[in-house]
Amino acid sequence: NLVARVLCGFGYRVLQAENGKDALRICGEHQGEIHLLVTDMVMPGMSGRELAQEAARLRPDMKVLYMSGYADQSIGRHGVPDADFLLLQKPFTPGAVARKVREMLDSPG
Repeated sequence: NLVARVLCGFGYRVLQAENGKDALRICGEHQGEIHLLVTDMVMPGMSGRELAQEAARLRPDMKVLYMSGYADQSIGRHGVPDADFLLLQKPFTPGAVARKVREMLDSPG
């Protein structure tokens, strides 16, 4: 909720999901583009990595930004998402979220 409010405050359009299953439903049903998935590495039901892999089947051009308060533990337990993944380490400031999202959206591929 906090990240959604921050991003809306910076002018981004946000589609918010309650969990990974809900996020996949939104990815499948939303008619417009989804440029970026912001997901926690550790979530109940499915990891952020699992969500990103499933979402990529529906939206292959969508970028992914991972968040974690337990970077070492979550990467160790869930594996490195991909070779060029970006991680936003918790705790973070609203400005840090906005900068990282902008960085992701402006990056090639």
